[in-house]
Amino acid sequence: MKDNAQPFETILLEINQTIAVLTLNRPEQLNSFNGLMHEEVRSALKLIETNSNIRVLVITGAGRGFCAGQDLSDRNVAPGSEAPDLGESLELRYNPMIRKIRALPMPVICAVNGVAAGAGANIALACDIVLAAKSASFIQAFCKLGLIPDSGGTWSLPKSIGMARAKGLALLGEKLPAEKAESWGLIWRAVENESLMDEVMSMAQHFSEQPTKGLALIKRALHASEEQSFDAQLDLERDLQRLAGRSDDYREGVSAFIEKRPAKFTGK
Repeated sequence: MKDNAQPFETILLEINQTIAVLTLNRPEQLNSFNGLMHEEVRSALKLIETNSNIRVLVITGAGRGFCAGQDLSDRNVAPGSEAPDLGESLELRYNPMIRKIRALPMPVICAVNGVAAGAGANIALACDIVLAAKSASFIQAFCKLGLIPDSGGTWSLPKSIGMARAKGLALLGEKLPAEKAESWGLIWRAVENESLMDEVMSMAQHFSEQPTKGLALIKRALHASEEQSFDAQLDLERDLQRLAGRSDDYREGVSAFIEKRPAKFTGK
């Protein structure tokens, strides 16, 4: 049963107790982003971040695609017209969205139900765990327009799959099938088309019953590890473990282990 279905035009946001599902909902445009979608996703992420009951977020797309990136008709460049400032578009729209997704204090699962192209591919990669239908694919299509991969693409690709493969995807713009994306380590798992959402929601249910604060600290530590020294990481582990050890969930986890019973975590 859905506790709360928010009224939006370009997205769907359903909150069922501790699980939120954000669906990009412009299926005729392969869920590509226009100005309104950016505004609505920003509002939805703010609602999710401030709702202390939500312990996991699922992001997916409606119809046959996940997200085709930017809707080019929304900023069409006519011959002779002034060139757009695409850097401003990133600064005001895409970059804040990517930062918010990565920083959410809960697991974020991306269910890639079809093509994920351009910024759509890199929005998926900003999530914590990506499950994709076997028919889905990832395309760094920027080179076909004379642009560079954005929305974190130039950062996440080489770290996930190495520089050689990152350059191949970015410079050639070739389609990467979901099963190859899994074998390369770009995503967590490629699954049968018909079972995608069942597997995603099963994982979401699992996360909704786990020690959410601890999971948020895991995310924070792993993200930090990509930019600092080993000694600095050890110091961060010390500081975050101190916080984790003061949580109600840690006490419950220890008690459940000693008493040989399933833990009942509250996420606090």
